[in-house]
Amino acid sequence: MNKINTKYIFAISMVSAMGGLLFGYDWVVIGGAKPFYEKFFYIAQSPGLQGFAMSSALIGCLVGAAVSGIFSDRYGRKRLLLFSALLFTLSAIGTGAVSGFTGFIVYRIIGGIGIGLASTLSPMYIAEISPAAMRGKFVSLNQLTIVIGILLAQIINWQIAQPVPAGATDVDILHSWNGQTGWRWMFWAESIPAGLFFILMFFVPESPRWLAKTGNKKRVLRILARIGGDSYAANEYKNISESLINTTGRVSIKSLFEPHLRKILLIGVVLAAFQQWCGINVIFNYAEEVFEAAGYNVSDILFNIVVTGSVNLIFTFVAIYTVDKLGRKALMLIGAGGLTGIYALMGAAYFFQVTGWPLLLLVILAIACYAMSLAPVIWVVLSEIFPNRVRGAAMAVATLSLWLASFLLTLSFPILNSTFGASGTFWLYGIISLAGFIFIFKKLPETKGKSLEEIEHEIIN
Repeated sequence: MNKINTKYIFAISMVSAMGGLLFGYDWVVIGGAKPFYEKFFYIAQSPGLQGFAMSSALIGCLVGAAVSGIFSDRYGRKRLLLFSALLFTLSAIGTGAVSGFTGFIVYRIIGGIGIGLASTLSPMYIAEISPAAMRGKFVSLNQLTIVIGILLAQIINWQIAQPVPAGATDVDILHSWNGQTGWRWMFWAESIPAGLFFILMFFVPESPRWLAKTGNKKRVLRILARIGGDSYAANEYKNISESLINTTGRVSIKSLFEPHLRKILLIGVVLAAFQQWCGINVIFNYAEEVFEAAGYNVSDILFNIVVTGSVNLIFTFVAIYTVDKLGRKALMLIGAGGLTGIYALMGAAYFFQVTGWPLLLLVILAIACYAMSLAPVIWVVLSEIFPNRVRGAAMAVATLSLWLASFLLTLSFPILNSTFGASGTFWLYGIISLAGFIFIFKKLPETKGKSLEEIEHEIIN
């Protein structure tokens, strides 16, 4: 009987998952700074530049995700995570220090590259070091840290920003502490966890499955033995080696389109894009507009954002508790089906001009539904379903599709909102959620309790 060293796995998983925390912080911090840096850079009356400022990090995300597969298969998971930590630190310091809009965009893109790398590599690394029976729980830690990062950014933004007086003009905000200095501290605060992530990653071992690909048997067995003992290490190494028998040299993107891999790559790409196009991230990225339409002012909006972030955190624990019990497919069906119904009600609330707490309650329900299902579980599935020999490249393609979908979502929301109104926009997200429910029901295999090599054998054969 193997005795799994859960404390050790938890420790190295949490360090790796700090990439998720920084992903969440960097992703959301801009929303709280938005009412202030827009006045500072004189873009408050320019929707195009506002949208570019909000979505510029996504350009970096696409770059980071695109290169993550090639470089992680060549240099390993650990080195790329270290590099992402360095980029997060540089972005946090630089974004808060700039005096011009161009510099702001450049540092946001640098941070985005860090997000693109971390969002691919953190869940993949955790999946590759976790035993099958508890892999879902450990990979879900990455989503937990993303949510903690989101909530941390929301609380820090709320605490840093001084109350905005009712009736304050753009000029008043520009010349206030918020408009000159406060928004800078929102970004600078990220440098503390980013620096900590960089230091702690030196104490984390390389992925044993990546080391097996490079033929480093001694190091693989040593790491696996620390995770589960000598017999566990021997058995795992045997399974990993068998799954790599047909590996020849470096993996190219072209190899992902081989007939036996095409189907699983399609599932990964669609699920990744669906996680964004189900629409929840609109609530985080455009919280000001969403809550303004519900009748709230700026100070109330910052508090409501903290409320939604707290709900996001609480219900992520529900996912961690249930993902290895109920299974991945069941939770994702609950999430897609639940969002379909909630968006129908949200659209109706906006249509009939319902404001205040009823709409806030629906927003909270939508976030709770997403947090306990699609948000963490899709990352779990993506980290599991791809074969060992192509996991880095395939994960990169799936994550690239996720960030491309996120980029389109962020850019399209203002257009959809002005064309169809808030009601029509959320009804559209409801239709997309229904389509996602059907796709998951028909195409997604269940992966709970199976080793990565067992999943690979079942899916390919």
